[in-house]
This record gives sequence, structure tokens and C-alpha cells, in this order.
Amino acid sequence: MASNILPPTGQLSQTFLRLGISRQIKPRFLSTSSLISNNYLSNNNTSSSRSVSKYSTHQQLRTFTQTRSKMATNNAAWIKAAKSRPFVVEPAPVWTPEANEILVKNHAVAINPVDGSLQAAGWWPLNYPTMLGQDAAGVVAAVGPGVTSFKVGDRVVGHAVGMATKRDQDNAFQEYTILQTNMTTVLPDNIPFEKAAVLPLALSTAACALYQDTHLHLQLPTVPAQKPTGKTFIVWGGASAVGSNAIQLAKNSGYEVITTASPKNFEYTKKLGASQVFDYASPTVQDDLINALKGKTSAGALDCIGGAPQGILQQVLAKSEGVKGVASTKRGWPEPPQGVVMYSIFGTTLKDNFVGKAIYNDFLPAALKAGSFVPAPEPIIVGKGVDKFQEAVDRVNKGVSAAKIVVTL
Repeated sequence: MASNILPPTGQLSQTFLRLGISRQIKPRFLSTSSLISNNYLSNNNTSSSRSVSKYSTHQQLRTFTQTRSKMATNNAAWIKAAKSRPFVVEPAPVWTPEANEILVKNHAVAINPVDGSLQAAGWWPLNYPTMLGQDAAGVVAAVGPGVTSFKVGDRVVGHAVGMATKRDQDNAFQEYTILQTNMTTVLPDNIPFEKAAVLPLALSTAACALYQDTHLHLQLPTVPAQKPTGKTFIVWGGASAVGSNAIQLAKNSGYEVITTASPKNFEYTKKLGASQVFDYASPTVQDDLINALKGKTSAGALDCIGGAPQGILQQVLAKSEGVKGVASTKRGWPEPPQGVVMYSIFGTTLKDNFVGKAIYNDFLPAALKAGSFVPAPEPIIVGKGVDKFQEAVDRVNKGVSAAKIVVTL
């Protein structure tokens, strides 16, 4: 009998509000919000509310909860063991968000090169079986206790940080994902999910490099953009996903941006905010960058590629005035010249410091709405459904330029 007893009125309303389902109750049920606002559950019911008995109301709410739990299902692309392929599509729990978390029904998930390298090489310790995936865009299905900045039905994009937390619910290769509130942004209606999904990991990686106290520590971006600082920032690989975001972040932070790209992507990077673009394959690119910085003050540099560019940027900054720090997405750089400092980036560390909130909550919603920051690069949709994740990862492994592979759900 005890299992059939509903909690007291206050607890009942709080339970439904925390689940975030009051706005999703079907017409045949009274919504929890209307029950509360019209005092249907109070002891001072009006004559109209007396027509709805406490018993029948509770039965409706119980029936809705049971129906919802039966209808909500989650499927995931599981990686069963290190270096195993293909992904195996099997059910996963419909997760429950905790404090500072939301549950998102994914509508689009983007693929990153790290997904393929994790599957192929297993170089990062994970708790198998698990899932991969970091870029998710969709609709809020439930909010955790105390969450007020998001509500059920919000269109959002966020960085799924399962690689760092090692929790299955925090990965994106599934239909429902848990996102941290400080790593999630509300989307304006004019940005489709598939375009928004290209943002998270690339944006986070660029933001870690530019703003963390442990890295280049530039001033934060604002809307409208910060006033010009008079300093110049270099982005090597401006047409890459990380580079596309870094250019826009630095520009909105008040820095002039010089970048490198292939000639076919010159105009693309200039549209994102670069003032000058140099051919990364040119034999004179190092001298070109040194000359471009003459008479300017460096704010540092970001290498989005790894390998030879690391040494080139070291030499460029060694011969320039200002900040001589180079942040890189890859390790294995040569010994830097005296005075030049190298920084390695791990794209999820901003979840634990001020940068996560500053970018995802304070800057990005307003910037996307104003159009001063755009999702880039462009998405290429390979298909729909959890069973398409393996194909999408394989496509990324073959290489893409100025684009990002996306699966819709």
C-alpha cells in the first residue's frame, strides 16, 4: 500500500517542477502549473476547483508519470571495449539530472577527430562499455534540482563532458545526454540544431587557450565586442573547427586576429574576423607572420594543428614584442626559444573554472542572438539516427576541411 501513496502536496508539485514536465502534460491531464496556480491542491478550493477531486487529480498525475516513464527510451552507440568497432546500438537509461545539470533530448550531434582517435587507439582511460561524443544540440527534457536558468522545452547546445567525468550520461552519442548548466547555451530560434552542434568542443578548446588563468588569460569577449586593445593574436589553422571559434572569440575580446589557412579558405576566415590571412603552406609563412607583427604588440598565439606550426609560431613570437605564449591543441613541440612559453590545452577544463560560465552563459547566448558570433564551420549531415555514428566517425577519419560532420536524431 505504501508504494501507492503520493507525496504531500508541496513535495508533489516540487517533484513535477524538478522533472520539468509540467509544460509537457497532454491535454487530457491538468498541468501541474495550472493545478498550483488555481489552488486545486490547497485546502481552500474555490467552488470550481471542488469539481476536481483530490483523488482523481492524483490519479491523473500518477498516470502521466507512468506513461512518461514508459514512453521515454534512450538508445546509445556503445563502444564495448578499448579499440573495438563498430559501435553497438543498444538501450541506455533515461538519465536523471542532478544539481547544476539538465537532461537534453539530442536533435543533432557533431563528430570530432578525438572521437575517432579514442575508438581506434584507446589512448584515454575510459570505463568500458561506454559512449563517446562531446557536441550536442537539442531540447531540454528535464532540469536538476535548483536549476532556474533553463526550463523544459528550451532549445540548447552544450558540451558533453563524459571524457572528463567518465560518466555514461555525460556523453553525446545517444538520444538523451546530461549537460552541465555552465557548459550549455540557450539557442535563438533562427539557428538550426545541426548548425549549433558544430560549436561545443571546438569552442571550449579555443576558450581554454585564450582565457584560462593557466594559459593566455586574454580579456573575455562581450556583446557588443570589447574596445580594441591594440594587440594582435595569431591563430594557426583558422579554417579548422577550433580556429573558426578562436578567431571569433579573440575578435569579440578586442584583439586584432592574424591567421593561416589554405588560399581557398582565405575569405572564410576573413568573414569570421581575421584581418590578415597567410597561406600555411607557403615557404615564406614564418617571415610573413614576423613582418605582419612588426610595429604591433603580440597577445600570443594558438596552434590548432600541431607539428611544424608549433616551431614556426615559437620563432615568430620570439622575434615579436608583447606576449610570447603559444597554446597548442597537440603535444610534442620542440624546445622553445628563451622567453617563449608553450601551453597544452585540454578542452574540458573550463567546466571547473570561471571560463565555462563566462563563455556558455554570459557571452554566447547574446552573441548568437546578435549575430556577432556564428556557428562555424558548416555542418555536413551524414544521416539520421544513433546507428549513423560509426559512419560519421569514419567520415571524419578521412579528413574534412572548413566543415564538421553531424548526425541528426
